[in-house]
Amino acid sequence: MLDVTRLRVLVAVARHGSVTAAAQALHYAQPSVSHHLARLEAETGSRLVQRAGRGIRLTDAGRMLAERAEEILGRLDAAEAELAAHTGLRSGRVRLAAFPSALGTFVPAAAAGFAVEHAGVDLRFTEAEPPEAVRLLRSGEVEVALLFAYPGEDTPDLDGLRAELLLEEPLHLVVPPGWPGDALTDHRERPWITGCERCRGELSRACAASGFTPDIRFTTDDYVAVQALVAAGLGVTVLPALALAAHQNPGVRTVELADTCRKVYAAVYGDTPDPPGTSALLRQLRTVAGLPPYRRIG
Repeated sequence: MLDVTRLRVLVAVARHGSVTAAAQALHYAQPSVSHHLARLEAETGSRLVQRAGRGIRLTDAGRMLAERAEEILGRLDAAEAELAAHTGLRSGRVRLAAFPSALGTFVPAAAAGFAVEHAGVDLRFTEAEPPEAVRLLRSGEVEVALLFAYPGEDTPDLDGLRAELLLEEPLHLVVPPGWPGDALTDHRERPWITGCERCRGELSRACAASGFTPDIRFTTDDYVAVQALVAAGLGVTVLPALALAAHQNPGVRTVELADTCRKVYAAVYGDTPDPPGTSALLRQLRTVAGLPPYRRIG
């Protein structure tokens, strides 16, 4: 019996014209595509591809099988969609990857709403910063990923993904109560505290735009620890609103920075329509993201 995954690889090569392009479309490594083609040739006993200069092309047998495979895969995909529509949301599993401050704020409310409407569906969460969440989404380990982009950054890498903007959260300067100054430049001589690599990059960008380079003394991804360091008078930081909504240390003072927002996206893999469980979770995320204290866009 022919392997469905290998048929998908052959169809991708036929559509895109090269192993490299097929690998990019399928989000596979190039050696994996070559391996699947070789195994398919062994299964069929036919030569399906041949070298043409620095690339490859399908043989007559390869083109014939690719045409039939496209029909077969189309019918298989249709059958899966029809079965999902028939089954609805009485059972199944939906998995979400989200960064910590999202898990600490609006995600639980969305999950609670989902559970009330679809009690038979197994909803699971994984904590992941955006780069890892994208990897999990591409590999099929989750169905939905929450991502963010700082001011000046592009929309997250969406090659093969679809993303919608859920909300924009303002950024806040976080300082000890006794330290005066409501602007970044007021603290240019102070020590700074920051988090993940992208957070450090955004802090450096914002400070550079204000004419100075921050003296970063402490780094931690834990927004609770960041605020504890600030409360102890060890430095100042910038945090997004969701981090402060999840936990705000009473020993810090916060000031919203004008015209600076971090965008939060919900991303899924592939084209519409989404599976019923994925669609239902996205609806809940949209609903909760539109409620105070979150800033709904669109």
